[in-house]
Amino acid sequence: YRENYNLTYLASGKEALSQIDEIQPDVILLDLMMPQMDGLETCQRIKSNQRWSHIPIIMVTALSSKEDLARSLDAGADDFVSKPINSIELRARVRSMLRIKLQYDALVSTQRLRTLNLFNAFLS
Repeated sequence: YRENYNLTYLASGKEALSQIDEIQPDVILLDLMMPQMDGLETCQRIKSNQRWSHIPIIMVTALSSKEDLARSLDAGADDFVSKPINSIELRARVRSMLRIKLQYDALVSTQRLRTLNLFNAFLS
């Protein structure tokens, strides 16, 4: 079984924030320790923005303490993977986040359709 993902690698949290609208990712993997802006701050900024808050974030880090896990989840991360990364585990976690994102997208589409139908019924 082979996944077919389009990957975009960015060097920093600031770069990620500046390109997120253009890239429109389905899942974001953030390293906790990045230059210019760490993964926690990047995660908080993504999750506090209404346009981006629905994007699942997997925090990737060499740190493995329970405190680091808690800080990442409290910042808004949806999952946490410690280095060294096991590729089988990471792929499974990405697939899981993609399933959640697809369910969210389906709910949003259904809600938009309902709103449009109500609007059309009102105009009729």
